Amino acid sequence: MEYVSTRGSAPALDFEGATLAGLAADGGLYLPREWPRFTTGQIAAMRALPYPELAARVMQPFVGDSLTPQRLRELCEQAYGRFAHAAVTPLTQLDERHWLLELFHGPTLAFKDVALQLLGLLFEEFLGRRDERLTIVGATSGDTGSAAIDAVAGRERIDIFMLHPKGRVSDVQRRQMTTVKAPNVYNVAIDGSFDDAQAMVKRMFGDAAMTGRFRISAVNSINWARLMAQVVYYFAAALQLGGPERKVAFSVPTGNFGDVFAGHVAARMGLPIERLIVATNVNDILHRALSAGDYSAGTVTPTAAPSMDIQVSSNFERLLFDVGGRDGRALAEQMRGFEASKAMRLTNAQREGAAALFTSARADAAQMSQAMRWAWEKCDGEVIDPHTAIGLHAALHAGLPECVPVVTLATAHPAKFPEAVERAIGRRPSLPARAGNLFERDERYVELPGDYAAIAAYVAEHAAPSR
Repeated sequence: MEYVSTRGSAPALDFEGATLAGLAADGGLYLPREWPRFTTGQIAAMRALPYPELAARVMQPFVGDSLTPQRLRELCEQAYGRFAHAAVTPLTQLDERHWLLELFHGPTLAFKDVALQLLGLLFEEFLGRRDERLTIVGATSGDTGSAAIDAVAGRERIDIFMLHPKGRVSDVQRRQMTTVKAPNVYNVAIDGSFDDAQAMVKRMFGDAAMTGRFRISAVNSINWARLMAQVVYYFAAALQLGGPERKVAFSVPTGNFGDVFAGHVAARMGLPIERLIVATNVNDILHRALSAGDYSAGTVTPTAAPSMDIQVSSNFERLLFDVGGRDGRALAEQMRGFEASKAMRLTNAQREGAAALFTSARADAAQMSQAMRWAWEKCDGEVIDPHTAIGLHAALHAGLPECVPVVTLATAHPAKFPEAVERAIGRRPSLPARAGNLFERDERYVELPGDYAAIAAYVAEHAAPSR
């Protein structure tokens, strides 16, 4: 399997190379040169497999010769052995047609664990072969940081630097990062938004002074291996609801577009999906792009769903490339224009290609709270977090045929956002026992200005060289 950049000029890499690189050298994102595809019979044969075995089966075509099938299964068993539910990503029925796909049974209570527990193991595997070190630099709007830190904390060949916007993540999200005391973990609170942090991370990948000293990689969903692991739970849910003979729709609360792009990949691989619903909060650049072709960034509005408080969705570039003709040079020019002006019109090919599978919806604070109350009052006391509520709002108003089951991705445990949940339903959710004494632990992080030079200097001072 060969991986190419969305911007057309970076060298093609194998799976191992793409995993360690993260972002392509030309500023683009890696994705397969062509999509592997399963037959209906092959998908049906995956029904009732244990989740680790299903994961290995779905991901093997992407891995190619980088891992043997047996080694991939071993890594999947190790990654998902830490989850609190035997099904790893269980389905919960809300009513006759609406379902929740619970993605929060991992160690940090959010969907990012499903991919990052595996990614940490892949990093360790590939670095050991090369006798190299890795410097992970990431930006988080809430959940990526804690999941990534948990996955690599204490690993000898990895240093991780995680940037989060100061005061714009929940207390639980912050503490899950800042109370980890492993010596290879560095937390940085920046003055600015997630978009500011993400821009600095992407800039570092193009900084020769940094890349010349350190092997820098990503754990955000710009890293293909992370996104690949998220494809699996679309297969898991669809197979439980009658797939591949029956189509299923998915509603996905979305900020950086990685989670829902994984659904697009599942469809490319042959999984029958009726519709992917992109659910946004008031930071609605993706809704405007998909509904009107207007991909224009505004000012980030802080909300009770902080993981979606994003105005520049990195993974959207992968979709534009894939449905717009896979012309890397044309997309590079289009993205350079966006990066300069923060505004872009989708081409007709991009709009039409996206419309074949995607719709979108926007939920404000009142609609988000209403969806939380609906789940609590109409579904036997079901408690959901603000992000899941935005997805559920979109699902309930999707207007799909009644015969199509609709699965909303439940992306985080409600206890990660207790204040928002309590405001909506009058009940404060408790952290599960596996979260431990989170609020009794000391925190450790630094505060830095939203300035690239300051961030780069901090990383250069604390990271170990690649060899």
